[in-house]
Amino acid sequence: MSHFLDRLSYFSNPKEAFSNDHGTVTGEDRTWEDAYRNRWAHDKIVRSTHGVNCTGSCSWKIYVKGGIVTWETQQTDYPRTRWDMPNHEPRGCARGASYSWYLYSANRVKYPMVRGRLLKSWRAARLAHAPVEAWASIVESDARRRDYQSVRGLGGFVRSSWDEVNEIVAAANVYTIKTYGADRVIGFSPIPAMSMVSYAAGSRYLSLIGGVCMSFYDWYCDLPPSSPQVWGEQTDVPESADWYNSTFIIAWGSNVPQTRTPDAHFFTEVRYKGAKTVAVTPDYSEVAKLADLWLHPKQGTDAAVAMAMGHVILKEFYFDKRSAYFDDYARRYTDLPLLVMLKVHTTAAGEKLMVPDRYLRASDFDGKFGQGNNPEWKTVAIDATGKVVVPNGSIGFRWGAEGRGDTGKWNLEAREAVAGDQVRLKLSLLEGAEPAADTVQVGFPYFGGIPSEHFPNNAQSDVLVRTVPVRRITLASEGGPREAVVATVFDLQVGNYGVARGLPGEQAASNYDDNTPYTPAWQERITGVPRDQIITVARQFADNADRTHGKSMVIIGAAMNHWYHSDMNYRGVINMLMMCGCIGQSGGGWSHYVGQEKLRPQTGWTALAFALDWIRPPRQMNSTSFFYAHTDQWRYEKLDMEEVLSPLADKTKYAGSMIDYNVRAERMGWLPSAPQLQTHPMQVARDAQAAGVEARDYVAKALKDGSLKMSCTDPDHPSNWPRNMFIWRSNLLGSSGKGHEYFLKHLLGTSNGVQGKDLGAEQAKPTEVVWHDKGPEGKLDLLVTLDFRMSTTCLYSDIVLPTATWYEKNDLNTSDMHPFIHPLSAAVDPAWQSRSDWEIYKGFARKFSEVCVGHLGVEREVVLTPMMHDTAGELAQPFEVKDWKRGEVELIPGKTAPQVQVVERDYPNVFKRFTALGPLMDKLGNGGKGIAWNTQDEVRQLGQLSGVVLGEGVSCGMPKIESDIDACEVVLQLAPETNGHVAVKAWKALGKQTGLDHTHLALYREDEKIRYRDIQAQPRKIISSPTWSGIESETVSYNAGYTNVHELIPWRTLTGRQQFYLDHPWMIAFGEGFASYRPPVDLKTTAGIHGIRSNGNPEILLNFITPHQKWGIHSTYTDNLLMLTLSRGGPIIWLSEDDARAAGIVDNDWVELFNLNGAIAARAVVSQRVNPGMVLMYHAQEKIVNTPGSEITGVRGGIHNSVTRIVLKPTHMIGGYAQLSYGFNYYGTIGTNRDEFVVVRKMAKVDWLDTPRSEQEPATTQAQGVQA
Repeated sequence: MSHFLDRLSYFSNPKEAFSNDHGTVTGEDRTWEDAYRNRWAHDKIVRSTHGVNCTGSCSWKIYVKGGIVTWETQQTDYPRTRWDMPNHEPRGCARGASYSWYLYSANRVKYPMVRGRLLKSWRAARLAHAPVEAWASIVESDARRRDYQSVRGLGGFVRSSWDEVNEIVAAANVYTIKTYGADRVIGFSPIPAMSMVSYAAGSRYLSLIGGVCMSFYDWYCDLPPSSPQVWGEQTDVPESADWYNSTFIIAWGSNVPQTRTPDAHFFTEVRYKGAKTVAVTPDYSEVAKLADLWLHPKQGTDAAVAMAMGHVILKEFYFDKRSAYFDDYARRYTDLPLLVMLKVHTTAAGEKLMVPDRYLRASDFDGKFGQGNNPEWKTVAIDATGKVVVPNGSIGFRWGAEGRGDTGKWNLEAREAVAGDQVRLKLSLLEGAEPAADTVQVGFPYFGGIPSEHFPNNAQSDVLVRTVPVRRITLASEGGPREAVVATVFDLQVGNYGVARGLPGEQAASNYDDNTPYTPAWQERITGVPRDQIITVARQFADNADRTHGKSMVIIGAAMNHWYHSDMNYRGVINMLMMCGCIGQSGGGWSHYVGQEKLRPQTGWTALAFALDWIRPPRQMNSTSFFYAHTDQWRYEKLDMEEVLSPLADKTKYAGSMIDYNVRAERMGWLPSAPQLQTHPMQVARDAQAAGVEARDYVAKALKDGSLKMSCTDPDHPSNWPRNMFIWRSNLLGSSGKGHEYFLKHLLGTSNGVQGKDLGAEQAKPTEVVWHDKGPEGKLDLLVTLDFRMSTTCLYSDIVLPTATWYEKNDLNTSDMHPFIHPLSAAVDPAWQSRSDWEIYKGFARKFSEVCVGHLGVEREVVLTPMMHDTAGELAQPFEVKDWKRGEVELIPGKTAPQVQVVERDYPNVFKRFTALGPLMDKLGNGGKGIAWNTQDEVRQLGQLSGVVLGEGVSCGMPKIESDIDACEVVLQLAPETNGHVAVKAWKALGKQTGLDHTHLALYREDEKIRYRDIQAQPRKIISSPTWSGIESETVSYNAGYTNVHELIPWRTLTGRQQFYLDHPWMIAFGEGFASYRPPVDLKTTAGIHGIRSNGNPEILLNFITPHQKWGIHSTYTDNLLMLTLSRGGPIIWLSEDDARAAGIVDNDWVELFNLNGAIAARAVVSQRVNPGMVLMYHAQEKIVNTPGSEITGVRGGIHNSVTRIVLKPTHMIGGYAQLSYGFNYYGTIGTNRDEFVVVRKMAKVDWLDTPRSEQEPATTQAQGVQA
């Protein structure tokens, strides 16, 4: 009987009571329940994860019924941690549990889509022309080109086919390479750790054709430059399980429960074990609830808090009561004992004092201590007997010819390098034998007194004068012996922190209540944090570290890195950890978590990803500098050099604008370039060959005489524009694109919200860059995006391609938070016409190989690369910065200019190369981070595993990489982290440099090889390798710096030690030799618009902050219906009750945030958890859901980056100087945005822009902004 009839006869149905009438049995039909039961039935369960850059790297069960994914739940079969620790599982969060919504949502990209106007032109052109000629006919016509460029972002997509889009892409690439050069083809994709093969698909294609792979960590502003500055390592961090080994944790700018949800249980569990927790965050974030104490400094003033804590630690644990543990750690593992030369400085008032200069080197002495190899790169110290010695471990010992005399001395054994005797180095010149009797007045730059409308200052002299003990030493020079005044880094550091030592005229703090930099009382005026809290936390943090030998930890997040002077925030905190001996100790150290940065099998992956098996070197570019130049944000720069220079710097030497510094860095070989040369790189190779000289010598001569120009000197010249761009695994234009509106205006050439006008040639003052009166609009000929959802980036693209979701492809995934590698698996076939990234780029390669015939063959081109970290190239200019362009030094590629190499590309065989492992892995082997090893066995075994190419041609007999699983096996086979034999070879290679045996770290797993099917069965723990500074062990959790401390492997820095001091001339000139407090900078983006275009409502100025949110798939997706339902269903901003009251705003009002960069329309969340003076907008909030038009711009209300703009920092451009050398995603300029201010006001009218648009409307509104 049906359920309907059951209902009608309900009262007449027979009933039977049971349990004393407590229950009743009825005869109802229950088949209606089948629909519900079937909803939760499934045919199979497949393991996969989410490639979402949230660091969770959680293993999920994907339930499939009838070929459809029905839902997902958390896997609970991770390998255990240890018997005395909680396990990593359960891992997951509501964001991950809602991901399957995307697979069948209306937002899914189902078919290849092309902008209608472009497709119309293409089809018309193809009727008359072959593919390359057809593309030429479109982009060489300004009218046809602007026809589709001008409507980017305005809809108009039409469905196409894979064959057609592959032909368009191939034709555009071939035309661009033939006409301008391969370095005009650009690709951006972030965070390879979240889906390694998907990233490698695009980067392999680009590298084979000579295109440029763009960086992401520095662009995201995720990874701090301070990490390379101090350690020569980019953000190696402890796994989250190591939190449980700590006994004192400060969560500093890291909202653990919200952004590290799967790992937050360790933070809670260690509190039950007795650990103390402190939260440092300006707003009352979720982590504050889990802390024993909440410090809430004014946003942007964290460095002042850290410096004051450092003052307490130095005073109480190095002077009041010397900690034996801290003392030993500082001497052995930091630069505190090393000697620094002082030089005379004359102040503006005519007074003379000494200032820190560079480290003293072995080459400064007569005889150079017998160091024939790199004496300029070997630092010196004074031992306990008063003798000057050269300790082991500095970078000069790392590089040199085979069989050199100092082989095996790149280690941290407490020995001096000449006789090999054990030494104990002096921390201070006042201690031990022959204590210094001499002192001098030393000046340190001070920035805390800079007045600001929005941030409190503490006015003092801009030069702090301290008394420092010194020693006078006789050095060699060309003119004969000379006397130098030297001090230890420790003595200088004590002076910088203002700790009193009883020295004459020291002008240090008499006590903690003295308003002297950097006392607790001093910081209170700047941060608002009570001095007693600073004293208590610093004292307890250090005391805990002293008693436990380093088990004090700071969990820190990218929030600290998004300020212009982020380095000072970080170095202030890092100084605390180094002074307390926490780095490299389990349960202690610097736990910096941002995106999913730890690509565990890195060296196996790089060979695949950058086609190193076929061609070396690849083209790579730091994205921040690239986008600053090519979105023309440099034309709007208002930050003057004098605002960021040290008061001790010679301002005549450091003039110019920010873009000028970037040009200098590129031409000196410090930073990469893209494009590289204004002349076609193939033409340069042909010209060199015709001249009968090596390309290296030809380029050097041509650059000097001006016949060759670097592209960076004229980024607005059409020959230097990027022409084709691929974006995959990314929402560049809806998430990370700082200066979003400048992207739209100058790179894409479409409607935008830029309100300011550029500065003009005279105000911008570029001296190295050609100024064009009108900035170009629409540099890109073609923008191609691969995505599974119609993101903001897709909406602005010319071609949108449907890619497989994370449940529809095979891939690899690792994280910082745990030591396991596990898979993304194809639980179902890609839906509709979507394809995996690997298959999409394989399709491009196949079509490119066909289309290029008759246009490109086997070609030779010149490739420029910077002087790279972890190569001998990082030993470039040891003392002064000399610029060949200014005639200060000869142009020597690889020393004073970029390295120059000729690369041969076989364009008709791009597809064959893409799908096979090339010969260089067999001939040259593999490696990473300065070491290399043979991989012939691994190549042979890959051929046995995946099969070899049988067809004729360049790849015949080579291992196949046809499928995504084949690609996974390449990574797993070549990486020491997943192949025990390779791990042992890698440790042996490192041992040759250090002179020590490290193979015991991997020998017990030598025969282990992790395969793709293994990790589908269960996540597998990686094998310890020298790529990383921690180890995988049954006795210790992964902790960064562990092998440096316990295996005596030097840090990859100038000194081989952790560095408190940075002696590069640019570092000193910009006031960052030592850590200090530097307030946020004034970007001047509200002055030209605040109070000028009123809508009748009050306007207030607030600091614009963009933290991570909980109502999106971490940092990238906010259009998930389930997550939107849990939040407010569209873009929102948070502000304080006080600020809302001042602006007449109540909760849920529509408000507008704007400045000269652009505007945002969103609803207001009024909350007491937000500090006055700041406004929060969680990223990434796109303008594709419930976003009205802006009253200011006349276009839809913007994304979180619509009000930001890129600002560069010269210290991030330094290269060729030990750890301050470029590496892809290692060191370079970063995309900061938190110094920005916005005008906030309630909207007078909410316009949804849902009526037909007049072409004049946005143009008129934007013209008003330009006139303002």
